[in-house]
Amino acid sequence: MRLVYNWNNEPVKIGDVVTLSKVEKVKVTYFREPHKPSSQGKVSVQSVDDEGMGREYYVSVIGATWIEREDQ
Repeated sequence: MRLVYNWNNEPVKIGDVVTLSKVEKVKVTYFREPHKPSSQGKVSVQSVDDEGMGREYYVSVIGATWIEREDQ
């Protein structure tokens, strides 16, 4: 199973900088696979401007999806 960006099919990597909104850029700090077939999995991000608290979102928020899933 691999996590890739929807727009270019490139793998998501720790440290990637992605845009959450038109102006907010964040750095990918962690991601985890879906725990059941109906799940998307989660990605943790942190602001590139500071080292404050991280946030966790579904992978679709950063425009990513899991491919080569064996559970579906």
